[in-house]
Amino acid sequence: MIRVLVAGLGNMGMSHALAYHHDPAFQIVGLVNRSNLELPDELREYPFSDDFMAALSDLKPDLAAICTYSDSHADYAIAAMQFGAHVFVEKPLATTVADAERVVAAARKYNRKLVVGYILRHHPSWMRLISEARDLGGPYVFRLNLNQQSSGTEWDTHKQLMRTTSPIVDCGVHYVDVMCQITDAPPVQVRGMGVRLSHEIADDMYNYGHFQVLFSDGSVGWYEAAWGPMVSETAYFVKDVISPKGAVSIVAAETGGSSDIDGHTKVGTLRVHPSAGDDRLIDLPNEPGHQALCDREQAFVARAIIENLDLDRHMNDAVRSLAVCLAADESIRSGQPIDL
Repeated sequence: MIRVLVAGLGNMGMSHALAYHHDPAFQIVGLVNRSNLELPDELREYPFSDDFMAALSDLKPDLAAICTYSDSHADYAIAAMQFGAHVFVEKPLATTVADAERVVAAARKYNRKLVVGYILRHHPSWMRLISEARDLGGPYVFRLNLNQQSSGTEWDTHKQLMRTTSPIVDCGVHYVDVMCQITDAPPVQVRGMGVRLSHEIADDMYNYGHFQVLFSDGSVGWYEAAWGPMVSETAYFVKDVISPKGAVSIVAAETGGSSDIDGHTKVGTLRVHPSAGDDRLIDLPNEPGHQALCDREQAFVARAIIENLDLDRHMNDAVRSLAVCLAADESIRSGQPIDL
């Protein structure tokens, strides 16, 4: 049984803690959060702390699940590995490429498993989307976005996140990772633009961002992300891949509004459009919801540890997708394209 310490009990951390609670491969030995909060009944039995480092030292877990704000990810992950723990860390892996590379280097140095929270990698419908796109062959055009109209507590959460991380970095790493899985070609240049649409966030932060990425095989892609009460609900979820042989698109995802977490991963139906021939609709019923998807992701973490899976590509991809999104952020701030 894998003894796990969960740090950070926001939306994702709470869902991962519930996944560990229900999975017989894991035993929760402690929960860490900076502030007290109302826990679901299933989690109230576990030791609770507000000090991650002390909990690491006292509890000596086999796995540390780091679901805190992204500016703490790198230091927490490396500390956990130094204490002998494997690491699951929510995306983004770090707030700089150098820190992300430090974490990967530590995983190799201490021979620890490092799984980054790219939850779409465990979603059967997204796996099908990637497969159908790869079957078409490149070069590709990627058209992807995820805009979120948020207010009240959701807007408060977004403002907290934007103290350290912009929307295009926080969410974009998922979708750049999808682009990279489809094309396999390295990204070579990024161009970005962004706008600060609220006086409730810092002067040097923006809550709308858009970037373009160019790949070595000639593929190109764009990604758009926005947070806030002013964000439009129109076309907030676009997932479209075009190639010389046709296109693959998600056509039935907008079901619960842009603030619906389950809707962020839901596919529903794919449309495969061959350049020559009739369109083909692929219905994808019974998709996993948010909690079921977290369950699948943590089951993979257990497999990675128990079966000693090779995670080299996984770690390298996590650094690469982060590098693209941080380059987009740099491009927005400098007004210049960034070569990778």
